[in-house]
Amino acid sequence: MSDGGEVLMRKSAGWLAVTFLLGLGVGLRIAHIPPRAQALEKTAEIDSSRRTAIVRAVEAAKPAVVSISATRIEEYVVVDPFEWFFPELRRFRRRIRKESPPWMGSGFIVSPDGYIWTNEHVVHGADKIIVHLPDGREFRAKLVGADEGSDVAVLKVKGKGLPHVKLGNSDEVIVGEWAIAIGNPFGNIIKGEPTVTVGVISATGRDFGVQSGKVYRDMIQTDAAINKGNSGGPLVNALGEVIGVNTFIYTGSRWEIGSVGIGFAIPINKVKRIAKELVRYGRVRPFWTGLSVQDVQDPLLAEALGLSRPEGVLITEVEPGSPGQKAGLRPKDVIVSVNGKPVHNTEEVQLAFSEGLVGDVYELEVVRFGKRHKVHLRLEEAPKR
Repeated sequence: MSDGGEVLMRKSAGWLAVTFLLGLGVGLRIAHIPPRAQALEKTAEIDSSRRTAIVRAVEAAKPAVVSISATRIEEYVVVDPFEWFFPELRRFRRRIRKESPPWMGSGFIVSPDGYIWTNEHVVHGADKIIVHLPDGREFRAKLVGADEGSDVAVLKVKGKGLPHVKLGNSDEVIVGEWAIAIGNPFGNIIKGEPTVTVGVISATGRDFGVQSGKVYRDMIQTDAAINKGNSGGPLVNALGEVIGVNTFIYTGSRWEIGSVGIGFAIPINKVKRIAKELVRYGRVRPFWTGLSVQDVQDPLLAEALGLSRPEGVLITEVEPGSPGQKAGLRPKDVIVSVNGKPVHNTEEVQLAFSEGLVGDVYELEVVRFGKRHKVHLRLEEAPKR
């Protein structure tokens, strides 16, 4: 090999060595991360782990959860005891208007124009209702409508662009999934942001029948702590959707008032139906069926009606032109099931219809002369009498 070739090879080898060293140096520089950068990266990782689905759900729903202060305005007349002796003093009687101490509850805004849903018992008998938002704003609320039977009420405040919740589907609630109760358990002692408690859906479909004039059926049970001021507040899932309205708790004793991890919420799908009726009509319109019924208790009567045993509900009268007559029902028909659920007495039939609204269609199975028939009964608004 010539001298020129050797020189060229030495130069090439030199450039390769330099290139290798430079590459190695760059590689080492990239792999080396300063302590401050490592700390920032670790902090970001921890911060990301803190922002769980629960946190995101609370952030989505909490701005629309309100505290409700309700008061009753009482008016009375101050009577001068000397009126007994001087009747002319009656014209100086004074009328005094006084507000009762406020009772508190919770609610949640469902639309940007200010509709609020809560429990009826939160605003029952109130003459003045004040709504407090977490951001500090305060509004005088108007009662749009309330239904004592379902324990649902709708309020309205004047506002635009208000924060509002996202409504979920309570038919899709899963036992064991996260449940978040948001509300104001402190009443008027502490105002501001609502309190958040977390648990799981313990059960669904809990029935309590009629309690103090209210019908609580298909309730959602949760172990998320619900206290007195939480009534009317939302029960939220991990997606930030409202799935129920927190309503009451089981304390285990009438002398206890605190939460023991057994709370109940009205399913949001039921509240949607009631609220729609309240907004449109200001009340839940009463319905009628036009049927008069009685229990079947006598074994001889049961045998005469073609029943194997004395149970079911006997139709004794069907009013002309009534929904019952339109459905094809007749006297001496015996109702044995409503919407696929067996009924054994008039109490069970009344309970089956307790959540009905005008326009709902019920499927009744009746026994007529020993044969079973299915009919569909559409509820109509009760006529004014």
